[in-house]
Amino acid sequence: MPKIVNHDAHKDEIAQRAAAYFSEYGYSGVGMRGVAQYLGMSKSALYHYFPNKEALFLACTKQVIRQFPEPSGNSALGEAAQLQELMDCMKQDFGSEMALVFDYLRGKKPDEIADDPAMQETMAYFLGTVTRIVGEERAPETLAQIIGTLLLHYFSGGNWKADFHGLRID
Repeated sequence: MPKIVNHDAHKDEIAQRAAAYFSEYGYSGVGMRGVAQYLGMSKSALYHYFPNKEALFLACTKQVIRQFPEPSGNSALGEAAQLQELMDCMKQDFGSEMALVFDYLRGKKPDEIADDPAMQETMAYFLGTVTRIVGEERAPETLAQIIGTLLLHYFSGGNWKADFHGLRID
């Protein structure tokens, strides 16, 4: 009797597992053959689910975003507490995620980055999350402050201490 496979669920599982491989080796250090070997499947089986590396990376991006812990959204916590929750979640794998993103974007022109589906997906998620907390008008500036603070914290080896608008990074 043939094995019944939920195509979409299996595709999501492949992307979830491949995301770890991208994180470890970077975008430029990964080829479809290496991903297939890492996943224990043939290259042709991987191509059955993803036509190219870009499609696989987009699926990985979506999986990472889906699993990213959302702030509780508990308005009783207040704006600062919700933003702190978001920043604490982002801080966990910030360095490796940024390294992967910059590797992925290397050589792309600004218009290519703006049109890139993985970047659009990522921006929509984070901007949408911040918008739900602070409102549409303040969301871009607040997200820029969070990312800037996380970058400085990372670049200082974790020694950058910041406190802005009630947000703390230690």
